[in-house]
Amino acid sequence: MVSPMPLFTPEDLLRYLYKESSPELTAAIKVALSQNWTLREQMEELQTSVNQLDTEKQVVAPRMEVVLRVLQYARDTAIETTSKS
Repeated sequence: MVSPMPLFTPEDLLRYLYKESSPELTAAIKVALSQNWTLREQMEELQTSVNQLDTEKQVVAPRMEVVLRVLQYARDTAIETTSKS
């Protein structure tokens, strides 16, 4: 009788992707990936999401125009606050 395929939580798969899983879990996931196309699809989706998050991390700086507007607003409100005192 063939033993059933172990179920992996999304957290297990993320640990595997980030290379933070135990050696036993890593081995079990590798075997399951080689035998289970549904799990491979899940892993590909997670990998795509991780890649998108990593890409978005690099594009977090605001445009210079926005920074200048915020600084101008801060100056304007600072002048208003000090003139009311």
